Amino acid sequence: MGVNSCSTMFRPRRGWRHKLVHFILHSILYSSWALGIFPFTYTSKKRRLRRSKWLLAYGITFNTILVILMLRPHGGEGEPMANDPKFDVFQRNFVLRQISVILGTGGLITICVIYLRTFWRSRDLCRIYNQLLNLEVEYFADYAVECPTFDRYVIQKGLLIFGGVVSTLVIHIGMPNESVSLAKLGSFMLAIHFHLGVAFIYRFVWLINRELLDMANRLRVKPEGSSSRVRLLLSLYSRLLDLSTRLTACYDYQTAMMMTIFLGGNIIVSFYMIVFSVSLSQMSVFVMLIMFPLALVNNFLDFWLSVAVCDLAERTGRQTSMILKLFNDMQTLDKELERSFSEFALFCSHRRLRFHHCGLFYVNFEMGFHMLVTSVLYLLFLVQFDYMNL
Repeated sequence: MGVNSCSTMFRPRRGWRHKLVHFILHSILYSSWALGIFPFTYTSKKRRLRRSKWLLAYGITFNTILVILMLRPHGGEGEPMANDPKFDVFQRNFVLRQISVILGTGGLITICVIYLRTFWRSRDLCRIYNQLLNLEVEYFADYAVECPTFDRYVIQKGLLIFGGVVSTLVIHIGMPNESVSLAKLGSFMLAIHFHLGVAFIYRFVWLINRELLDMANRLRVKPEGSSSRVRLLLSLYSRLLDLSTRLTACYDYQTAMMMTIFLGGNIIVSFYMIVFSVSLSQMSVFVMLIMFPLALVNNFLDFWLSVAVCDLAERTGRQTSMILKLFNDMQTLDKELERSFSEFALFCSHRRLRFHHCGLFYVNFEMGFHMLVTSVLYLLFLVQFDYMNL
């Protein structure tokens, strides 16, 4: 989204928290433009995003050059040099070397797929962003209520971006032949675009739930209300569910591959730590105590925060059904208003806010826990399989 669109989606208010959130959102926007992964400009008169062919061409050219640079020998995915800290451990542990090659190749393929699919679906993404922007401008801009959970998520995501950049720089210092790849940073930012979209959808659903709660409290005191307002909330809720489905469809393969690579990276970093500590007597304290734990913790927190925002949106959608049950106990509602609440409840019982990736799994805490347990088991399998070479 453009600078003005970002300001429209989240206007800065008084207080350091809101200013920090506004700063982080603008930083993500400008970084995305610089990395060529957000080919959209904002038309202030129409209050709409426009797909820019120039930005699209810049993004394709810039990121193609980055991928080519990554393919150069010793550009980060090639064979380790003799003066590389990884050389000795690779000489002693063939399994670790093969896993590193497989993960590096998978990471490169993931980056290429992420860029190609995102650029390919840029028209659909532009329509989705414009509809989210339209919802904010026409229906949610007048809400004076703040959403603290949304603010916390943006701040935490901003801190993790900073931590990811720092950990990349630390890896570059600790292992001089590892390239600090802007392409990897760009793929990380593309994943953030999806999760920020999920966060905005959560915020809108949260506002709808809050209005329904206020309406329930008012109707208990004075059983008079507008059925047209309830139908409008139902229409907005339906549109948000459609947007969440379309947004997930645009980012499903990218998100699934990124999550897999992040977990694979955590497994191999943990295995690195074990092999380094057991196999090398002259192990670098900097590598063991700073570089590996920093990368591991940052990857884990980013993965879990990505899962948490999807689970939060899903739970907020379930809360809508629970709030609507409050109106079942009200016997003094007029027929039209009662029918409107019944239609809303029936809609929520048939459609739920969920994020289904690639037709394989839903992103929530249950899935995240299963993936973490699986990664721990794979680490144990590696240690048991290659125990004699440690």
